[in-house]
Amino acid sequence: MDRALYGPEGFFVSGAGPAAHFRTSVHASPVLAAALLRLLDAVDRALGHPAQLDVVDVGAGRGELLRALLAGVSGEPAGRLRLTAVERAPRPEDLPAEIDWVNEIPDGTTGVLLATEWLDNVPLDLAVPTEDGWRYLLVNPTSGEESTGDKLTPDDAAWLTHWWPTPADDSLVNTVRGRVEIGRARDEAWAYALGRLDRGVALAVDYGHLRGDRPVGGTLTGYRGGRQVAPVPDGSCDVTAHVAVDSVASAGERVARCAYTLVSQREGLRALGADGGRPPLSLASRDPAGYLRALAAASAVAELTDPAGLGGHWWLLQPVGVTLDPLMAR
Repeated sequence: MDRALYGPEGFFVSGAGPAAHFRTSVHASPVLAAALLRLLDAVDRALGHPAQLDVVDVGAGRGELLRALLAGVSGEPAGRLRLTAVERAPRPEDLPAEIDWVNEIPDGTTGVLLATEWLDNVPLDLAVPTEDGWRYLLVNPTSGEESTGDKLTPDDAAWLTHWWPTPADDSLVNTVRGRVEIGRARDEAWAYALGRLDRGVALAVDYGHLRGDRPVGGTLTGYRGGRQVAPVPDGSCDVTAHVAVDSVASAGERVARCAYTLVSQREGLRALGADGGRPPLSLASRDPAGYLRALAAASAVAELTDPAGLGGHWWLLQPVGVTLDPLMAR
């Protein structure tokens, strides 16, 4: 999976980039960027307006979100802002000079660390139950043919037992329904990212699930050209699986030593001022053009807050060395 996504010919390294294959909250509308600018302002105030205010975007695609933030920021903070994209792909030729481009998460960040639909692409292992216990699921990287591998390591077995408890059921043995996705690699990736944040807030936005409601059979799938395809790890498609967000949050809490907030994207955006309400009809007669603009804005918010779509994303907000107002209290 790592080679298929991030190798020399990997999906995220070569080609036109993720936006050519699937639609994310970043690509859907400028609403997300506007909400994140409000969050950035709150973090800036909580930090006491530091001389340098960082925004680090992990898994930046082709820099779409940072471009939108750069275009939207104004006034005094603009002179203190340092934008950094973290991505394995080469730097886009048209990326504004104000945005740094690196392939590893930098140390010493003070500000906001963003991870929008990054964790679902952190490579992980799958496991299947067999008659002699859990074993890794192997896959031929060219044909997609699956087979059973070694028994789980003690660390992976412990993660599975705690975070993805599965009832003993002979009908699940060696079946698609019995497979699980071991999220320990995502926990470690998030903990590592938080370790690079000196002071500020980290925000992960992703599809996910909780311990009490794990999907039977897992969620591993592929995407190519806007269509769902088999997750063959040959580099031609995205290979993704939803995130065990409670496990990730717990790992981050151990690093940050501070309580986290976990809400839906719908709740998060509304807490940051994007409510998606329709403009009053009276505005149509007073200001037809303004009514149409407001209606378009409401439609954009509606797409990002639809619980059956992008609004079903989880927002994991994790402060490090700073106290914020409860922006997203339930």
